[in-house]
Amino acid sequence: MNRELEYMFVQSARVWIPDAEEVWKSVELTKDYKNDDASLQLMLEDGTTIDHKLDPKTKNLPYLRNPDILVGENDLTALSYLHEPAVLHNLKVRFIDSKLIYTYCGIVLVAINPYETLPIYGTDIINAYSGQNMGDMDPHIFAVAEEAYKQMARDERNQSIIVSGESGAGKTVSAKYAMRYFATVSGSASEANVEEKVLASNPIMEAIGNAKTTRNDNSSRFGKYIEIGFDNRYRIIGANMRTYLLEKSRVVFQADEERNYHIFYQLCASANQPEFKNLRLSTANDFLYTRQGRSPVIEGVDDAKELCTTRHAFTLLGINESYQIGLFQVLAAILHLGNVEIKDRDSDSSLIAPNNRHLTAFCELVGVTYQDMSQWLCHRKLKTATETYIKPLPRLQATNARDALSKHIYAKLFNWIVEHVNKALVTNVKQHSFIGVLDIYGFETFEINSFEQFCINYANEKLQQQFNMHVFKLEQEEYMKEQIPWTLIDFYDNQPCINLIEAKMGILDLLDEECKMPKGSDDSWAQKLYNTHLKTCSLFEKPRMSNRAFIIQHFADKVEYQCEGFLEKNKDTVNEEQIHVLKASKKFDLLVELFQDEEKATTPTGQVPGTGGRTRLSIKPDKGRDTSSKEHKKTVGCQFRNSLQMLMETLNATTPHYVRCIKPNDFKLAFSFDPKRAVQQLRACGVLETIRISAAGFPSRWTYQEFFSRYRVLMKQKDVLPDKKLTCRNVLEKLVQDQDKYQFGKTKIFFRAGQVAYLEKLRADKLRAACIRIQKTIRCWLARKKYLRQRSAAITIQRFTRGYQARCLVKFMRRTQAATVIQKYQRMCVERKRYRQKQAAALAMQTILRAYMARQKYQALLREHKAVIIQKHVRGWLARCWYKRCLEAIVYLQCCIRRMRAKRELKKLKIEARSVEHFKKLNKGMENKIMQLQRKIDEQNKDNRVISEKLVSLESSYASESERMRGELGRLRGVEEDAKNKANQVSSLLEELEKLRKELSVTQQEKKTIEDWAQKYRDEMEKMVSELKDQNGLLKKEKDDLNRMIQEQSQQMTEKMTRAIAQETQQLETDLNEERSRYQNLLTEHLRLEEKYDDLKEELAHSTNVSKPGHRRTDSTHSSNESEYTYNSEYAELEDGSRVGEDVTRGMDTSLTLKLQKRVTELEQEKQSLRNELENREEQFQRARARDDAQFRKARGAELEYESLKRQELESENKKLRHDLAEMRQSLLGGAAAGAGAPGSPAYKVLLDQLNASCEELEVRKEEVLILRSQLVSQKEAMHHKETMTEPSVFAKDVNKLKDADELKQAYVGVKDTNRLLEQQLQAQRRTYDSEVESLRGELQNVKEENNRQQQLLAQNLQLPPEARIEASLQHEITRLTNENLDLMEQLEKQDRTIRKLKKQLKVYSKRIGEMGAGQAEGQTSPGQMVEEPIHPVNIPRREKDFQGMLEYKKEDEMKLVKNLILELKPRGVAVNLIPGLPAYILFMCLRHADYVNDDQKVRTLLTSTINSIKKILKKRGDDFETVSFWLANTCRFLHCLKQYSGDEAFMKHNTSRQNEHCLSNFDLAEYRQVISDLAIQIYQQLVKCMENILQPMIVSGMLEHETIQGVSGVKPTGLRKRTSSIADEGTYTLDSILRQLSAFHSTMCQHGTDPELIKQVVKQLFYIIGAVTLNNLLLRKDMCSWSKGMQIRYNVSQLEEWLRDKGLMNCGAKETLEPLIQAAQLLQVKKKTEEDAEAICSMCHALTTAQIVKVLNLYTPVNEFEERVSVAFIRTIQTRLRDRSESPQLLMDTKMIYPVTFPFSPSSLALETIQIPTSLNLSFLTRV
Repeated sequence: MNRELEYMFVQSARVWIPDAEEVWKSVELTKDYKNDDASLQLMLEDGTTIDHKLDPKTKNLPYLRNPDILVGENDLTALSYLHEPAVLHNLKVRFIDSKLIYTYCGIVLVAINPYETLPIYGTDIINAYSGQNMGDMDPHIFAVAEEAYKQMARDERNQSIIVSGESGAGKTVSAKYAMRYFATVSGSASEANVEEKVLASNPIMEAIGNAKTTRNDNSSRFGKYIEIGFDNRYRIIGANMRTYLLEKSRVVFQADEERNYHIFYQLCASANQPEFKNLRLSTANDFLYTRQGRSPVIEGVDDAKELCTTRHAFTLLGINESYQIGLFQVLAAILHLGNVEIKDRDSDSSLIAPNNRHLTAFCELVGVTYQDMSQWLCHRKLKTATETYIKPLPRLQATNARDALSKHIYAKLFNWIVEHVNKALVTNVKQHSFIGVLDIYGFETFEINSFEQFCINYANEKLQQQFNMHVFKLEQEEYMKEQIPWTLIDFYDNQPCINLIEAKMGILDLLDEECKMPKGSDDSWAQKLYNTHLKTCSLFEKPRMSNRAFIIQHFADKVEYQCEGFLEKNKDTVNEEQIHVLKASKKFDLLVELFQDEEKATTPTGQVPGTGGRTRLSIKPDKGRDTSSKEHKKTVGCQFRNSLQMLMETLNATTPHYVRCIKPNDFKLAFSFDPKRAVQQLRACGVLETIRISAAGFPSRWTYQEFFSRYRVLMKQKDVLPDKKLTCRNVLEKLVQDQDKYQFGKTKIFFRAGQVAYLEKLRADKLRAACIRIQKTIRCWLARKKYLRQRSAAITIQRFTRGYQARCLVKFMRRTQAATVIQKYQRMCVERKRYRQKQAAALAMQTILRAYMARQKYQALLREHKAVIIQKHVRGWLARCWYKRCLEAIVYLQCCIRRMRAKRELKKLKIEARSVEHFKKLNKGMENKIMQLQRKIDEQNKDNRVISEKLVSLESSYASESERMRGELGRLRGVEEDAKNKANQVSSLLEELEKLRKELSVTQQEKKTIEDWAQKYRDEMEKMVSELKDQNGLLKKEKDDLNRMIQEQSQQMTEKMTRAIAQETQQLETDLNEERSRYQNLLTEHLRLEEKYDDLKEELAHSTNVSKPGHRRTDSTHSSNESEYTYNSEYAELEDGSRVGEDVTRGMDTSLTLKLQKRVTELEQEKQSLRNELENREEQFQRARARDDAQFRKARGAELEYESLKRQELESENKKLRHDLAEMRQSLLGGAAAGAGAPGSPAYKVLLDQLNASCEELEVRKEEVLILRSQLVSQKEAMHHKETMTEPSVFAKDVNKLKDADELKQAYVGVKDTNRLLEQQLQAQRRTYDSEVESLRGELQNVKEENNRQQQLLAQNLQLPPEARIEASLQHEITRLTNENLDLMEQLEKQDRTIRKLKKQLKVYSKRIGEMGAGQAEGQTSPGQMVEEPIHPVNIPRREKDFQGMLEYKKEDEMKLVKNLILELKPRGVAVNLIPGLPAYILFMCLRHADYVNDDQKVRTLLTSTINSIKKILKKRGDDFETVSFWLANTCRFLHCLKQYSGDEAFMKHNTSRQNEHCLSNFDLAEYRQVISDLAIQIYQQLVKCMENILQPMIVSGMLEHETIQGVSGVKPTGLRKRTSSIADEGTYTLDSILRQLSAFHSTMCQHGTDPELIKQVVKQLFYIIGAVTLNNLLLRKDMCSWSKGMQIRYNVSQLEEWLRDKGLMNCGAKETLEPLIQAAQLLQVKKKTEEDAEAICSMCHALTTAQIVKVLNLYTPVNEFEERVSVAFIRTIQTRLRDRSESPQLLMDTKMIYPVTFPFSPSSLALETIQIPTSLNLSFLTRV
């Protein structure tokens, strides 16, 4: 031990020290503890250092703090250190940080009142806890209720749930939720409405038994024990309530800030209502009994509204309005009685003033005389042995007597209400077992404690003793079960305290004795207590400063009681004369009833209490024979002791379950924890005592597997042995030296307190050392890796640097060499360039000079020689230019004017073009205008080109003239010589030259003017073109902008429409799925009601058989056909039975309906008798052939007479039934005002439906009678015809031998029959002729109509233009040809159908002819054999190609068909050996034949029998997966066959021509397709339920509990929550189990031929169930919310996805259903610290609700100390970010939700004619057609 202490009390160890404010404070050791240390060096959480002194005597060290991984555990006993600070801290962490209000403490559930509504009590939570072991889920009141319910069912032992706690701790709410759980899981919530009635009793009991106190606004001032009764099937059948110790003193006195009972304030708040005017009430401040506390109003409570709730509850429990008014009269009378003022007459007497209005009101309300009541309020009667005296009372005693009477009346009223509430909850069904819920006050201690607190604490002493004994017993059982040596554990036994109170000469005995004394008082009683117990009992003490009080040391605390008022409250005396006055009331029966014996009391509901169930215990005192004299003799203490003793006997006879409610603070603040108040209540409720008992032994318990998994790290490889138990033993002996610290049990290891923490520290140190070693290795590896990386980088840098330097050197050398070469060539180039420049300059100068001289000479010759030519051409050109200039000026003016007008028009168009719509209209016109402008520009450009060409021609002519002038110059040079000879002509030539020069200058000026004008015109045109181009560009830009805007708007509209269409489509799909789901839910509910009805019918039949023994007599005239009808109609009886059941429940008169049903039965019997008679007549007819004609005629006459009589009888009965039906309808319509039978009411509709059904049944029976009659006639004719056909030769030979009269008569009959047949044939031909004539007339009429239509079209076409006429004629011709083609196609189809039908008839006729031919051959070989021996039919072998895919069966074989093919078929053999869907194909082929022969009754009965038989087999074997899957596949295949061969084109697209020939031809079975579709939906839902039942036990174990990845998860201490009382696990399932089961499901469905789309839907539903169940359990299990568990879940989900991938089901939507589970696993794994983490979580967890995210974060629990918890601030950040989400507040997923199923059409490629029927099906009676 010292070694462990030295190991545990080391530096940084955390311990608990006492604190005045926080009770216990956590500190940390700053120095290791040594054995001889007198103090501890500690450091507070704020860093302050203190020196904690140890007790020098005891050397008790402070409590050690548990490791962080154990903080927040579900079970307090799982803590390694079990002590008060550990318990308090664990509760605080769970309550404040994790918002968890429930915690286990061994067998106790600690419930802390959150003062806030939490979403943890819904039906989904109830379903999640139903069927679970108590330790498997998080602590909850539902877990305790489930454990009690499970033990009741398993152990056949009654249970009790004891709920205790202070006022305001939540006891009533906990009890209410427990009862709600029982009502829900037992399946009685919708049947007996017991929970509704019990909950309806809550407002009543709260109104009359709850009041406002300083601690609670709705404090229960009484205790109650509710027994919920169950039958042998463990369904709730009733309840019973017992009450304890009503606080009657509150009626007459309330302390400050308190109120009287709620009912008084509710009445005062409703005083202004009309029905309460007679009560003469006013506000609560006007009455003494309601104003003493000076707090008449509770904030947030509407007393008037609460009274409405109370009255509604009264009505629901059967207390009618008159009784309610009577109750309110009594309550109002009590208020008025409290206001009666009693005055002093003298010192020894008192009086009441005459005509006191309150006393008058009291007397009027209770129906007594004013004089008697005033007399006995101020006087009392004293009896002696001989005389009776009337003694006046002083004012004080009279006032006390008045208050005592008020308390007594209220107590009687309270007991009366409780009694009648129990009567409303009673049942006549025998009670098999019960679960009791005890809602009783906890230990109380106030500043002033009186008689009530004494009784309450006395009751808690008894309950604590029972609790201690039960805990001790459980510990002993656990030790004995594990074969641990049992050593007596010392625990607190409060028997001495109980003896002090209830033993002989105890406090209660002395109190009763003092009450019997004539002059007994509180002081004398106190002195007796001092004298008796002060020196003899250590638990009894006397206060130092008081002689009228005493102190008792209770188990929770010392309590000082004030003796004042003990005797008066214990006596509870009432003046008997006052009681007699009240009993004498003749006007108020309820008041008299309050004071009657219990046996004589009547009930307001008018019901007699049931005799079944348990005997109810009453707390009322036993009444002797003289009730008036002994009714009030028994003291309150004695009554309470007796009732408490009976309660303890009840609890001891049951298995108790404990719920301790804790009030966290006195201010009703939500999730606020006051450690002081919590510790007080923990001490008082026995939680710490449980901890102490557990800590005294071996509180920590581990299984060998858990210990091995947790502490495997402390073992060496050589220590691990195959035997886990031996391995654990060896390791523990090495780790813990003291063997007294642990014990090895049979299946568990038991540790003493602190040992788990010691092992955890060893484990943590080992892991820490391992982590350090890992860190060292990793850091070394990282450093080496960094060094190698740096070395490699340095080498690389050096390599690149040296390469760079070498490249730079090479580059420099290359550049130097290049520079030298460049210099050489540059210098050479410069010199060469200089030389060439000089040479070129010289040559240029020479060239220029020579050229100048030549040009001068040339110019002179040119001017002289060309003068004349220039003049000629220039003058012509000037004339043309003037004309053109004038023309162009005119055109230009026109253009300017038009441009001006165009600009104006353009301006207008721009104004109009601002609208997009107008531009759209004019866009085409604008484009035309732009094209015109472009055309104009092109024309102007063309003119410009013409002018340019003219200029070019001028220049060319000028050049030609120049050439010519050069030639002329040469000629002139030749002439120069002549000129020299003509010197005389020089002067004249000079003059002419001067003149030419002048003309040339003028021509040059004109040319310049023309060029200027041309340039100006060109500039103007270019400017105009540029302006037009600009305008054109603007228009194009505007056009492009408008087109772009239009395109954008069109695109936006398209996108908007696309989005709208997508949203609408999605909404429609959602609505469709919702509607489909709603419809399928209705089908499920319908199926459930049908099953329930069948069960009730069976029970009713069983009870009828039991009550009426005997056997039914069968009519001997009934044939075997009756069984067939019985089978066909047995399912129809369900509907009739349901209607009859409804009529019974509605209490309607159904005598007429029964009469009609009786008539129907009689008609059925008549039908059977007719069939029997038919058979008899056939036999008689065969015998009559050998008899004489007289006997035959006589027999035939008798038969005809009998037939006519039967027909008349049936017709008369039909007329009578119709008459009764008409009378019934008239009576119903005539009594429209008569309530339930009014038209439109449910009762009327039900009855009318029954009448219509009866009428239809009558019509059917009539038709059957007519059919039988026609069959009789046809059989006679057929027999005659057969006679004539089968024996023609004999008949021919014997014609001549007809000598006798009988033979002649017989021949005459044959001829007559022949004539009749000929007449029928003639009539048939006549009908055929008439029909053909009618058809020809119709065709003629159609031709006339067509001719008229053609003439109209021709007239219309003549009015059209030629082009339109041609188009119309073509269109008309196309239409006509199309119609003709359609008509021809229809005719072709009709002909095809007719041919097919004729072929079928031909085959049938050929078969019949073959049979007849065989019969004739036999008849010819042995003619006499026809009469003597029956004809044996010959089976003609048919070829396969003649098989039409139909199966023929006889009517009487229908039951055999259904029996062999459905009821007795084994799915396993069919699925393995035969083709999938074979039963469906066979049924459809039989249906095809019934359709082929046009037998509607056969079709109807076959479909009805098939549907009912499938329902029957599914009801019988609905829990067999193979059966349900097999019939789901076959039902779907049958439905697909009905669609595929229905003849509907939508279903015939994939058919072959042969399959189209097999379509149904006579009946439309669309309605039956809907019925079969509904049946398939029901089978699908049953299949899902069956698969869910198989998978349910595997999901949690395989997905959560099993470690798929070994070694990742760590096992934490589990404590006592996995108790031996829980049901043992059925086996451990793994993920492989789930995958194998899924594969088995998939393979079975594939073998059965289930549609792939349907398989996808099934798999999606299964994956949803897996994800929902796993997530729900994760949200309800704190031990599963860890990082390692998230990794396990992710791996398991990946395995499920891999399974989907292997099966090719990834696109079925199953993966999406696992998304919430995947996100929950990711949430467990991601970081949860910073704002970024919060943002990532919010964006990642979109499939989880806010409540689920917060729940997971609250439940997140580290498995190792290296993990960190989620801070409260981070959770609040998440809540803030997710505040705007609009989602359901539901925490759990709905595991009962089923996706709506669809059955996509899946045609079969299998040809019906190829199907072979195996002999194993025993269907040899079916004939292939």
